[in-house]
Amino acid sequence: MSPVRSAFVAGNWKMNGALAGNVALLEKLRAGLPEREALEVAVFPPFPYLDQIARLLSGSTIGLGAQDVSRHAVGAYTGEVSAGMLREFGCRYALAGHSERRRFHLESDQLVAEKFGAAQAVGMTPILCLGETLEERQADATLDVVFRQLDAALALHGVAAFAHAVLAYEPVWAIGTGLSASPEAAQAVHRALRQRVAKDDLAVAADLRIVYGGSVKADNAAALFAQPDIDGTLVGGAALDADAFLAICRAVNG
Repeated sequence: MSPVRSAFVAGNWKMNGALAGNVALLEKLRAGLPEREALEVAVFPPFPYLDQIARLLSGSTIGLGAQDVSRHAVGAYTGEVSAGMLREFGCRYALAGHSERRRFHLESDQLVAEKFGAAQAVGMTPILCLGETLEERQADATLDVVFRQLDAALALHGVAAFAHAVLAYEPVWAIGTGLSASPEAAQAVHRALRQRVAKDDLAVAADLRIVYGGSVKADNAAALFAQPDIDGTLVGGAALDADAFLAICRAVNG
């Protein structure tokens, strides 16, 4: 991990949580989180718990994020949640294009790019998720896929938008499977993504945080973070276990 860029560790709870369990989890995280200036931590609970989590995090350095965001600001879009609404509930971040949204809700690269912009429009930091399936990886199409996903947002918003964003490389085949890309393989994709952004703006690319997601655990986090272009992680299952999540946070910078 670069000493210049601060690390970003985000816990995506997916469709998990309960009122009482949330309290216990957040109390343990707040008590055990290492105090490091170069470490930024956030949690992404389901929508119904945003108000509760915002109150539990009051006075904490842990940020609050949304798992999804509508491309629309207002209107007749039943079931959608706008960026402005999320911002009112204290969200600093929003995921855009998580692989499960792309897979199960058939979200296109264009739609994801629009969601990215909607989050930025209200002052939130979008986390743009990119990643290939196992079939695409086996066909040596990894970079074609992640560049296509990235280029949709670059084309719509320009490279300057990435001065206030995070990229998350999450190979679909490694999410929830127990499999993880080797640190060297993940680094190769991160480096390629940074080089792609650098073609448009060297300074933005140098400061851009690119995090890895895909079965990250305490026992592989340090090796991933040791790579020069891996700036943190988007944690799935381990984010629901306070001890496991804290161990991943402590792995940043050794």
